[in-house]
Amino acid sequence: MEMTGQTRSRDQISIDVREPDEDLVASIREKMENISYLHCICRVDKHLSEPNPRAYIPDKVSIGPYHHNSNEVLKAMEDQKWHYVHTLLNRKPNLEASIDDCVTALREVEHRARACYHGGIGGDCSSDQFLQMMFVDGCFIIELFLKYSIKSLRRRNDPIFSTPGMLFDLRCDLILLENQIPLFVLQRLFQVVPKPKECTSSFAELAFRFFRNMIPGDPKINREKFNQEAHHLLDIICHCLLPTYPREVTSKPSKFENDEDLPSLTELKASGVRVKIARTDNLLDIKFSKGVLRIPPIVVHQYTESLFRNLIALEACSTDSMQHITSYAVFMKTLLRVDKDVKLLKRREILTSYDVSEKEVDKLFAVLCSGVKLKEYYYDGLCEQLNEYKEGIGWHKKLKYGKKHGKNPQLRSILLVAMLVLLLTLVGTLFSVLSFVHRF
Repeated sequence: MEMTGQTRSRDQISIDVREPDEDLVASIREKMENISYLHCICRVDKHLSEPNPRAYIPDKVSIGPYHHNSNEVLKAMEDQKWHYVHTLLNRKPNLEASIDDCVTALREVEHRARACYHGGIGGDCSSDQFLQMMFVDGCFIIELFLKYSIKSLRRRNDPIFSTPGMLFDLRCDLILLENQIPLFVLQRLFQVVPKPKECTSSFAELAFRFFRNMIPGDPKINREKFNQEAHHLLDIICHCLLPTYPREVTSKPSKFENDEDLPSLTELKASGVRVKIARTDNLLDIKFSKGVLRIPPIVVHQYTESLFRNLIALEACSTDSMQHITSYAVFMKTLLRVDKDVKLLKRREILTSYDVSEKEVDKLFAVLCSGVKLKEYYYDGLCEQLNEYKEGIGWHKKLKYGKKHGKNPQLRSILLVAMLVLLLTLVGTLFSVLSFVHRF
């Protein structure tokens, strides 16, 4: 019996020691999560927004505090948002209980959600006002995604789905940096709201279906990336576009942030560089190998400029020094300096358009890079390779390699033809000599 008592005593001690550790682990994890989300939603810097302010301002619906009811059009949409909230929560008989579940869930994350907004929200936004805004905007987005994914939930007189162009406008508004709410708010609400029996998808899957046609690249690959942790809806799209290839290593400090540091596409072609369309799943996977520059195709739509502008603005306010989307825009702008460069990409079907003018397509990357400041250039190693090739280092190495290993296909073809011509000449000469001897 004493042994049993001792065993219990040890077990009790073990429990007493472990509980504080669990609390500490939970506290550390919460702190790390809060830091990762800190200031993840911010206002666009003026040097970026000045060339085209409308690219960052919602047209039909405001989400979050930055543009809340800032004009009459956005105010008018509030009634529609409340209607969607009622439809979502009224799927269970006890509406008040559903509201209470949502408010309780939001109270738990209020402090963390407020910290997501850079510069604060302002003292005039009380706790109740902030939570109501998160509640209405979050429930509206969830119901919008549900109706988009499950057609049977839509009503014939729903203005969002019956008004031409309205769904397109809402989709464009929901990708704006200043028009976001934290993703964890949406996910937390999705856990507690009553969902229709037809819904068997996660929130990430519903969101992917809604934005699928806006994201460049292979939909299957994008769907896998869409499940990754992100800060908000725009950030999820940013994750989808991150390159899959490792960064090219440069042998010298980066200096290719200037237009003058990299030749244009026409100049590269003149130096022997061939340009081909890349068969890859990712827009940013640009490669240069054996004299061939492979660029993934991009289709320019009406929303393309706004999407890329907001992705570039997101990278500008991020603590991450590497700016992948910004680097892509700078690289493409550097290549496409004159009309010939743009026409070359169009002939290769690398640059195409769907519903925008040729002029907008031609100037896309130039306008995207207006006011851009690079912290770190992703394509510096690639630019170094292209410059070396143009300056002759690449050709010299290629010829040297061919002489050493005999694996240059062009050199082998030339030698083969030369040997054949020589052989035919010798045979012809031999027959001429024999014919002459035979006569005498």
